[in-house]
Amino acid sequence: MQTTSDSPSGLRLRKWVASLSFRTGCIVAGVCLLCYAISFLQMLLPLSIGMKGALWVVFFGLAKTAQYTALLILGKEGWLRLRRALTRRKAPTDD
Repeated sequence: MQTTSDSPSGLRLRKWVASLSFRTGCIVAGVCLLCYAISFLQMLLPLSIGMKGALWVVFFGLAKTAQYTALLILGKEGWLRLRRALTRRKAPTDD
């Protein structure tokens, strides 16, 4: 039985994603954060409950899609690199 990654289109997709850069993954992660923020902040707008629900579903879905796409692009090493860049390292102090 042939899996998706063994098919010609799966191999093309894998090759294309591997060609994307770390910077592209970071940009997609930023879009993810923006969509999460919009999905919750739109609740503060004076809209009907139905409209708020529809906007939440759309933007939360976009956020999840961007999140998994960023993880796919970054991979394990890229994710660790991004975490290292975002965490502040304290310099040792001599007391």
